[in-house]
Amino acid sequence: MEQSCGSSSRLRFLLAVLLFELVSAAAAAAITRDDFPEGFVFGAGSSAYQVEGAWAEDGKKPSIWDTYTHQGYAFDHATADVAADQYHKYKEDVRLMHEMGLDAYRFSISWSRLIPDGRGAVNPKGLEYYNNLIDELLKHGIQPHTTIYHFDLPQALQDEYNGLLSPRVIEDFTSFADVCFRSFGDRVKQWTTVNEPNIEPLGGYDMGYLPPRRCSSPFGFPGITCAEGNSTTEPYVVAHHLLLAHASMVSLYRRKYQAVQGGRIGITLLAWWYEPATTKPEDVAAAERMNDFTLGWFLHPLVYGDYPPVMKRNARSKLPALTAKESARVRGSFDFVGINQYGAIYVADDPSQLKRELRDYSADEATKYITQPFESSRHQEFKQSGLGLRNHDAPWALRKLLEPLQTKYANPPVVIYENGAGHEPDPSGGLLYDDEFRSHFLQVYIEAALQSIRNGSDVGGYFVWSFMDVFEYIFAYQFQFGLIGVDYGAEGRTRYARSSARWYAGFLHGGELRTVAPDGSRASS
Repeated sequence: MEQSCGSSSRLRFLLAVLLFELVSAAAAAAITRDDFPEGFVFGAGSSAYQVEGAWAEDGKKPSIWDTYTHQGYAFDHATADVAADQYHKYKEDVRLMHEMGLDAYRFSISWSRLIPDGRGAVNPKGLEYYNNLIDELLKHGIQPHTTIYHFDLPQALQDEYNGLLSPRVIEDFTSFADVCFRSFGDRVKQWTTVNEPNIEPLGGYDMGYLPPRRCSSPFGFPGITCAEGNSTTEPYVVAHHLLLAHASMVSLYRRKYQAVQGGRIGITLLAWWYEPATTKPEDVAAAERMNDFTLGWFLHPLVYGDYPPVMKRNARSKLPALTAKESARVRGSFDFVGINQYGAIYVADDPSQLKRELRDYSADEATKYITQPFESSRHQEFKQSGLGLRNHDAPWALRKLLEPLQTKYANPPVVIYENGAGHEPDPSGGLLYDDEFRSHFLQVYIEAALQSIRNGSDVGGYFVWSFMDVFEYIFAYQFQFGLIGVDYGAEGRTRYARSSARWYAGFLHGGELRTVAPDGSRASS
């Protein structure tokens, strides 16, 4: 009798689980864009250096990325001299965006195209290009979401005063932004000052594997030898200047332009979610510390006017102090926060790092990575049959990330400006048309965004990275994220739609998040 009752209980439990899964699957399949709040924006993005090409045309001068790639430091010694050639093909690209049904396109302004020497004279051809791009977008009913700075500092400013290391860059950022607001603000209503200021100081000034390749021994990325730099202090100084430059640009916009132009302005941060490797209190604390060191590095001063207490405690005098005037200017200097989210990283406590006499930013974090960026799981193989390297989906990471934004940072308006799945190219040189894995990745994240909205998060937009294949800053052309593929072997950089582009278009035109096959099963595309 007891066995019979036990079997019956287990059966009821299994049936309940099955019913829950069926209901959840049906609910997910039934989601459409109409389930999102009114005014929610779906889009896709890129950045100037990564897609434009035309690196020395029509008056443009080099950025630090042109210098870096021309010196052979990029992956595979690649450059973005031509990239996807959007400078010449923007009309074709906007037409593809329109056909896809994008509400908005996120792009950036090349500083050294618009103001070739970093300050002073505006380049008429650069001004013409961005005016034409913005007008073409609006003609097709697509909102321009414009980033002022996306890593590509003019080489002239790097040569003159070491670029981001000097407080002089704050004034030049502000003057550059002034030109952008004055020239484009009558049509651009969504501005981002700086993209990922919480990552550029690390790659360029601690580990030294990104421009301007500054680091110091014994730090730096394995195999990298930097000619100059100080990994212990410079990342904090550079981030401080980027924070103050952001606040200065926002202050200018609010004082001079916002009331007349009616736009919004914010900042975009890289936002990995750091998950404890175990339930041990020290690992839980380590994960929270990592989230403070990365997201909190900028969000904490933006909301509270000062750096996170744990950063002040661990970095000590290396972390520049905000004066009372700077604190007042930084606090509240955003209308929204953009986040770039690609998954989770598992971490564990490593207190031994704090015992070092000489410490860089990574040692100040006092943690060790159990998984690496783009893995998101300790239990999956990173190599996928037939597809090579690709990032794993972790929609739970997005949900977990948005929770402390509600509770710890006063629930700011959020735009998910980057989220997407990458893949290695086919080693045989073939073009990838069938990317069902990418469709699935986007589906589960869009669903996670909706769940977070229903749980109270103030999310106002979701943008796929990337609209098309681009020159990736870390991977060059060996890891691609595009909805639209680019045949880099073709002189004309031929575009072609992947299955994920067709799926996204279907969803944006009113289709269900996950289509349902005639047999009742769910399909990704």
